[in-house]
Amino acid sequence: MKMTFRWYGKSDPIPLQYIKQIPCVKGVVTAVYDTPVGQAWEEEKILTLRDECRAAGLEMEVIESVPVHEDIKLGRPGRDELIDNYAKTVRRLGKAGVKCICYNFMPVFDWLRTDLKTKAPDGSTSLSYNHERLEAMDKYDLHLPGWDESYKPEQLRALLDAYENVSHERLFDNLVYFLDGIMPACVESNVNMAIHPDDPPWDMFGLPRIITDEKSYEKMFAAVPQINNGITFCTGSLGAGRGNDLVGMAKKYAGRIHFAHLRQIRYSGELDFTEAGHMTENGDIDIYGVVRALVSSGFDGYVRPDHGRNIWGEDGKPGYGLYDRALGAMYLSGLFEAAEKEIGI
Repeated sequence: MKMTFRWYGKSDPIPLQYIKQIPCVKGVVTAVYDTPVGQAWEEEKILTLRDECRAAGLEMEVIESVPVHEDIKLGRPGRDELIDNYAKTVRRLGKAGVKCICYNFMPVFDWLRTDLKTKAPDGSTSLSYNHERLEAMDKYDLHLPGWDESYKPEQLRALLDAYENVSHERLFDNLVYFLDGIMPACVESNVNMAIHPDDPPWDMFGLPRIITDEKSYEKMFAAVPQINNGITFCTGSLGAGRGNDLVGMAKKYAGRIHFAHLRQIRYSGELDFTEAGHMTENGDIDIYGVVRALVSSGFDGYVRPDHGRNIWGEDGKPGYGLYDRALGAMYLSGLFEAAEKEIGI
């Protein structure tokens, strides 16, 4: 296992030297953020970013993410050129030493929350989701925290309209088409693709969600069996779906889990939840059980603490402050060490 930490590049208020001071962290998870979606990343930019990380004593072996253009998800005529550009980026990243790319195939929206600063009794704040509040929103006039600037109103309307006739099956077929198109580059470059589950794992505003549970994984692996086609095992995203057996899934898919986002949530309703500190006792996800299942099943991928709280007066990027994620990294590293010694690894 390699412990990593998300870093948003030069615009991130958390400098690399702070991340380096977290004892267990060996590398950062980052990206080239100034390239328009659909264009191939320039080799020079990739190498500059890698060298900056290395100069701080940190590896850059995981990229999160290389975004997938909406025209690929929609299956539009121009997708072949876009997929070719994606494959070029994969090859360039592999050449630079990248081993894993985390990405998602969620239409229009990435993760969705309804509040970025839900206050806990101890004064910390965290992300939360209330389904009734989300359902009451006008999808053509959305005001979502942390998301509002993603599209202009006319762009959002056009995209939502474009997806009206896109079924779950069609979206899945477009995912397979995309993966088939980039797998040769992945195999050649020794780069693993790790798809992130939909967050939350259910349909939103009539948009299909297709990576939500064990059935989704079985279908995807059957369609694209190469080992380079794997998953980002996000306990918070999958855990929001109460029917998901995270410990069982961790054990079953350890060989396909190239990257793990380990975080905690506490249920506040059937489809409502609030994110919490990483410890098992802080929420409803058995973080220890997941870690032990991964270790016992031979998991040897990358891990990072996921969404943390804002604590100790920090007013950082919601979910991505320094202090609570650093605590999470140390807690998770302790669990892995204990599980490995218990199992005899």
